[in-house]
Amino acid sequence: MKKLKLIIEREFLSKVRNKSFIVMTFLSPLLMIAMIALVAYLSKSSMEKKNAVAFVNDSSIFTEEDFSNRATIDFEDMSAIGLEKAKQIVSESGHKGLLYIPDNNSLEELGAAIQFYSTESPGMVLVSELENTVKSRLEKEKMMQLGIDPQKLEQSNVQVNIQMANFSGEKSSKMINGLKIAIGMAAGYMVMMFIIIYGAMVMRSVIEEKTSRIVEVIISSVKPFQLMLGKVIGTAGAGLLQFLIWAVIIGILLFIGSWFFGVDTMSGTNTAQMEAMAQSEAQFAFGEIAQLPLFSIFFWFILFFLGGYLLYSSIYAAIGSAVDNETDTQQFMLPVLMPLMIGFYIGFATVINDPHGTVSVIFSMIPFTSPIVMLMRIPFGVPWWQIVISLILLYVTFFFVIWVAAKIYRVGILMYGKKASYKEIYKWIKY
Repeated sequence: MKKLKLIIEREFLSKVRNKSFIVMTFLSPLLMIAMIALVAYLSKSSMEKKNAVAFVNDSSIFTEEDFSNRATIDFEDMSAIGLEKAKQIVSESGHKGLLYIPDNNSLEELGAAIQFYSTESPGMVLVSELENTVKSRLEKEKMMQLGIDPQKLEQSNVQVNIQMANFSGEKSSKMINGLKIAIGMAAGYMVMMFIIIYGAMVMRSVIEEKTSRIVEVIISSVKPFQLMLGKVIGTAGAGLLQFLIWAVIIGILLFIGSWFFGVDTMSGTNTAQMEAMAQSEAQFAFGEIAQLPLFSIFFWFILFFLGGYLLYSSIYAAIGSAVDNETDTQQFMLPVLMPLMIGFYIGFATVINDPHGTVSVIFSMIPFTSPIVMLMRIPFGVPWWQIVISLILLYVTFFFVIWVAAKIYRVGILMYGKKASYKEIYKWIKY
C-alpha cells in the first residue's frame, strides 16, 4: 500500500506541477466565458447589420408601404428604371441584391415567380426576412379575396403562456428547462472530453516509460498492477483538482454576476430604464439557476466523472502497455471511443426530448455510456435508486475491467518490437 501511495503521489505531482496544467486550470474558465461573450457579440453584430436591398415591383398587389425599412433591411425602390437597368446598377453597387416582383394576378403563381438577384449567396436570415415580407402581403391579399378581415383576424390572436409546476405546487418555467438541458449537455461533454484527454495522458505515460525502459527498473520494486493503478488514480486526482478549481472560479463569477445584475437601477432616464429591464431579465436568469439542485448535480458529477475516468483510463493504460508508440494505438482506439460517442449522441438526441424515456434510462445504466447519459438526465430529476444502481454497475464494471487490464499490462509492458493484435492480447489475458 505504501508503494501504491508513492506512485499515486508521483503521478499526481508530475501533472499538477506542469506549467501547462497550472495555466489552463486558471485560464480555461476565463477563456470559455470570453469565447461565449465573443460569439454572442459577433452574432448580435451580424443580426443588427443593415442590408441594402433594391426592389423592382411590377405587380399591382404590392405597394411601397410593403417595403418599408426593417430592423436589418433598407429597401430602395428601383421600379421606375426597370429590371435590366436595376440589375446593372445593383451588380456594381454595395447592395446585397435585387428583389424582383413580376406582374401576375395569380397569388399562387406570383409567390413562386418572385426572384432575388445577388452577386454572392445571401444569408439565410436575409432570405427568410424577404420571404416573410412577401408572404405577409400575399396572405393579406388572399384573406381579402376570401372575404376575411385581416384586422379582425389579427385581433383574434391570443397570447398563451402555460405556467408550469409540479403536483406539490413548486413552480417551474421554460427557461429553467433550457438551463437543465444546457447543464446536462455541458456535464456530459466535459466528462467525455476529460476521459479522452486524461485517459490519453495515462496511455502516453505508459508508452514513454515502456520505450525508455524505465518501467523495467520500476517493476523490480512494485507490482505491475500497483504501477497501473497508481497511474490511473494519480491522474484522476489531478483531473478532479482541476474540476474543483474550475467550480470555485465559475461559482465566484456567478456570484459576481448575480450581485452586479441585482443592482436597483429602475429610476432615471429611459436609457436607465432599458438597462434596468435587461438587468431584471439577467437577475431572473440567475434566480432560475439558483433553483436548480446545483450541489447534488455537482456531487453526482464527481462520482460519475471518477467512475467513467477510472473505467476508461484502465483501458487506455492497457492499450499503452501493448504498443511501442502512439501510432500503433490507432487500431485500438475506435472500440474505446465508440461508447463515448454513442453516449453523447444518445444524450443529445434522446435525453433532451425524453429524459425519462426507455432509451434514456437504459443507456444511463450501461456502464460505458452512463457517465455521460446519466449526467445529462440528473438535472431533470432522476429517482435516487436509478442513480445508485447506475453507479454500482459503473464501479463493478471498473473493477472487472481493471482486473482484465492488469493482465494485459503485466505482459505488455515488457513486450518490445512486436505489434500486438487482438488475438495476441486475448492470449495475455488468459495467462
